[in-house]
Amino acid sequence: MGQQTNTSATHESAFLKACRREPVPHTPVWFMRQAGRSLPEYLKVREGIPMLDSCTMPELVAEITMQPVRRHKVDAAVYYSDIVVPLKAIGIDLDIKPGVGPVIAEPVRTRADLARLRDLTPEDVHYVTEAIGLLTAELGATPLIGFAGAPFTLASYLVEGGPSRNHEHTKALMYGDPQLWADLLDRLADITGAFLKVQIEAGASAVQLFDSWVGALAPADYRRSVLPASAKVFDAVAPYDVPRIHFGVGTGELLGLMGEAGADVVGVDWRVPLDEAARRVGPGKALQGNLDPAVLFAPTAVVEAKTQEVLDAAAGLEGHIFNLGHGVMPNMDPDALSRLVEYVHTSTER
Repeated sequence: MGQQTNTSATHESAFLKACRREPVPHTPVWFMRQAGRSLPEYLKVREGIPMLDSCTMPELVAEITMQPVRRHKVDAAVYYSDIVVPLKAIGIDLDIKPGVGPVIAEPVRTRADLARLRDLTPEDVHYVTEAIGLLTAELGATPLIGFAGAPFTLASYLVEGGPSRNHEHTKALMYGDPQLWADLLDRLADITGAFLKVQIEAGASAVQLFDSWVGALAPADYRRSVLPASAKVFDAVAPYDVPRIHFGVGTGELLGLMGEAGADVVGVDWRVPLDEAARRVGPGKALQGNLDPAVLFAPTAVVEAKTQEVLDAAAGLEGHIFNLGHGVMPNMDPDALSRLVEYVHTSTER
């Protein structure tokens, strides 16, 4: 399976042990969007470089991915990229506009549009393989998390033409032409699975599927119109035997279904306490989360008190990875994140 021969040191890391629901020396910590955004060193190296360009520059990707590991002493690195990178790689005309997000020049709304979504090959994202090679050499025993956008969220960007508050075009297609919708998500599942395989074969120790917008759906719609495609992605990488994490925002009502899709670890946003999330997900899964990111703007004593609430709620879990309930915010104090990592490590030391 390519270079996917984990060193025993990486295999024995607190992060991978928690993913496997094994005893850990301390609760492992990493943050979504830890690579960049709030770090001055990130802003310095990214200066003048458009987001999607930066994702194709292996040395820059490696440097940005390493920055939070060096600064915060987190238990895992997360590959610096963007969920639309594989779409750009197969020729979709898109750009990430500052303050807006991904914008698609020609939205995908008809059967003819579907033909524009060709298969992704490793050659399309050769820079990913190169960057991960650089990273695994430098990370040593620290695991690297690869990631991709889930089919529903990618479909939403493609159909809407950009970020959307109400997902009206997306839902109109899902309800109005269920066969085209199913074919679109199936195609995106193939692209996403191929993108994750590239990352694992290059040396990623775990992968996370981000379904940022799926909280917009009711459970019945998720089961019928989304779960099969997400399950296809997880099935595609199952033979590699690396932990698979599934995360969405506003997904309290979907947690059980997201676990059903095939993840080993279910990410939980801040709206549902972890002990309740465990009841919804059911046995046999580790959980990840789930401090409200906005808490980091409060005084340190408050951050520690709220963190302890999360750790207390996680006390009975089979496996727990500490994370925020969503990503690091751009104006967050990096020192507050470093203090948070230290607090979790110290207070959970076994």
